[in-house]
Amino acid sequence: MSKAGALDLAAGVGGKMEKKDVLNAVEKYENYHGGEEEDKNANYTDMVNKYYDLVTSFYEFGWGESFHFPHIGKGESLKESMKRHEHFIALQLGLKPGQKVLDVGCGIGGPLREIARFSLTSVTGLNNNEYQISRGKELNRIAEVDETCEFVKADFMKMPFNDNVFDAVYAIDATCHAPDALGCYKEIYRVLKPGQHFAAYEWCLTDAFDANNLEHQRIKKEIEIGDGLPDIRSTHQCLEALKHAGFEVIWDKDLTIGAPVPWYSPLESQFSLASFRLTTVGLFFLRYMVKALECVGIAPKGSQRVLSFLERARAGLVEGGKKEIFTPMYFFLVRKPL
Repeated sequence: MSKAGALDLAAGVGGKMEKKDVLNAVEKYENYHGGEEEDKNANYTDMVNKYYDLVTSFYEFGWGESFHFPHIGKGESLKESMKRHEHFIALQLGLKPGQKVLDVGCGIGGPLREIARFSLTSVTGLNNNEYQISRGKELNRIAEVDETCEFVKADFMKMPFNDNVFDAVYAIDATCHAPDALGCYKEIYRVLKPGQHFAAYEWCLTDAFDANNLEHQRIKKEIEIGDGLPDIRSTHQCLEALKHAGFEVIWDKDLTIGAPVPWYSPLESQFSLASFRLTTVGLFFLRYMVKALECVGIAPKGSQRVLSFLERARAGLVEGGKKEIFTPMYFFLVRKPL
């Protein structure tokens, strides 16, 4: 798991955009979340793209190459949990050497590379963010999987693939960015071969979420603005959308239930050598480092504001986890009928 350094972080804020445009992008992103829900959904492509242009270097600095919450076992390091989390989805799909697999919303390709090496498959990463794709290609080259793994720049609501071309499809903490779950799942259904499987980890509201509870609504909003989400769906909405898209549900479960270690523990920890950059102390140092880098002009203006809404997300995720109203690990395995 690679770790970006401080200068990599500073250079990466804003992705492919000019440094002078970063502050304007921050303001536009914040405006999406301050406006109407319909505006967020209608402009989800621009909103999500701006989000990942702004935060990818922070994510890579804190998490490494895989941007997701794993199912953490007792005595496991975060790195070990990440790998097991990714291997689990490959095993559920029953991947076999030589198969052609699609990773929907692949980020910079951490899971893509791990799953490709674990299963000896060819994985195509679908991503609509140019900066993440450029980082992913470089990391593929370093990992020497660039012959079997590729990236395609496209919107997962309108995939540039023929029908029935992939042996398996998976998504890890990605399709939660879709403005319409049914539309997204229909596209996945279309490109998947008959008789084959789609598996995913979804970010969802649980049954404990109360839409009339103002505290619950506040936490939901913090997660949405901090994590680039148009609107967080419930587990029931995801399941119904899968069925309406035509999938047969093999099994589904919120994997946070009964977990030996709370999924949000890396964010809540005061200090940890294994995941220092995610801890309270690590974020304290990061906050002042980013302020200094922005003051001397190495990091673009607006970098501190990007970090501030990531800190809001961190607080919202921990609160949502403790109140059990939010899960980043609603897992499902579904099949496209023959």
